[in-house]
Amino acid sequence: MLQKTYLKKVGKDLLAYSSKRRDVIKISGDALHLSKRAIFAMHRDNMKEAAMKIKEAEKMFKGLNKKYSKDSRIQNEGSYKAGLEEYVEAVLLYQFLSVGKIGEIKTLPITPEGYIAGLCDVPGELYRYSIKAATDNDIATVKKCADMAAEITGELIEFNLTSYLRNKFDQAKSAVQKIERVVYELSLRK
Repeated sequence: MLQKTYLKKVGKDLLAYSSKRRDVIKISGDALHLSKRAIFAMHRDNMKEAAMKIKEAEKMFKGLNKKYSKDSRIQNEGSYKAGLEEYVEAVLLYQFLSVGKIGEIKTLPITPEGYIAGLCDVPGELYRYSIKAATDNDIATVKKCADMAAEITGELIEFNLTSYLRNKFDQAKSAVQKIERVVYELSLRK
């Protein structure tokens, strides 16, 4: 015989979670968009706007974490992970462009996988930034971007990355090769 009272309890929980999930998808998507806009602002050298967008995204994630602190399932939602990954990428790029270093993110709880995924995206942004710098004939900035991108992949190669993170790492290596090509082409101009 089926225990219907328990099944109803499970159904009620799933229905309640469905509502939470929709909220998480909406807010995480908004935070992801803000992080993308922060990165776009950094490519225009508008660090003030970038900092504001990062802070707004951070506030959204803190709100989600507080609102659903009793339901850890939200942190396993794809939209939440994607938004947080974009946030990590924006913060790490901001760290590099503002202080020349990349380090820990202390403003939000970030999983090791989320941090590595965001870090793997940074070389792609450094490549884009180096193209802008090369256009402006700013060879020093191009070299700094190339050095940081190479340092990131040089450290990550020591990790035994698999599956999704391995794909992200391969994309990072590809970005490093592209930046190296930019550095090489600039050296031919001399």
